[in-house]
Amino acid sequence: MTQDMVVGLARDAIELTLLISLPMLGLGLGVGLMVSIFQAVTQIQEMTLTFVPKIIAVLVGLLIAFPWMMNKIIDFTRNLILHIPQYIR
Repeated sequence: MTQDMVVGLARDAIELTLLISLPMLGLGLGVGLMVSIFQAVTQIQEMTLTFVPKIIAVLVGLLIAFPWMMNKIIDFTRNLILHIPQYIR
């Protein structure tokens, strides 16, 4: 296994991690921004008001995006297993 193969494999793993996590992070960011605007307008400074909507949004996002995420992870793993003979050389 050459250094280029290791770097390429690490790069692919990091790209997959970012690709899978970005939708959930985006949902959390969007909901957090809306809650912050709501708090600024109404002057309600309740701490639980920021966490509960984010958690619910991310859980709903996970339920919707889970099949896509699982397919991406399975494809990556299948590709990794199929190329084991090339990695051994």
